Amino acid sequence: MSVRQVFGALAGAALLLSAAPAAGALADSSEEVTVDPTGRLAADGTITLSGTYRCLGSSGPVFVSSSVAQGDPRIHHGVGGTVAVCDGAVHRWTNSETRPGAYTRGRAHVAATLMELNGTGLPLPGFHAVRQQDVTLTAG
Repeated sequence: MSVRQVFGALAGAALLLSAAPAAGALADSSEEVTVDPTGRLAADGTITLSGTYRCLGSSGPVFVSSSVAQGDPRIHHGVGGTVAVCDGAVHRWTNSETRPGAYTRGRAHVAATLMELNGTGLPLPGFHAVRQQDVTLTAG
């Protein structure tokens, strides 16, 4: 399985699990993930989303995953993934994915999740921060 497929699977899992995290499931209110109000859509169908994140210490690998919906709000597609550094500082993230013909310029809904994989055996997700917001996809 390629790294891109792993990140895509993580993004899908994060989307499903982030829809309604259990009370207390988020690690710390000082941890956050943001989404820039504008995403880019290239002529070849590559969508690029970005923002910032901040997280504190972690015991397992942490990722910023993102997904986008345009048109039918029930259908989200994973858009890449970024390995996160949890040192308490604010960092930028950028995720890209190529899906020719899947998106058009204009309004889209983005979900970004700062997620840690914990445990032995089958890793389970732990959420540091979740953000959902509308963005504008522009040519680029």
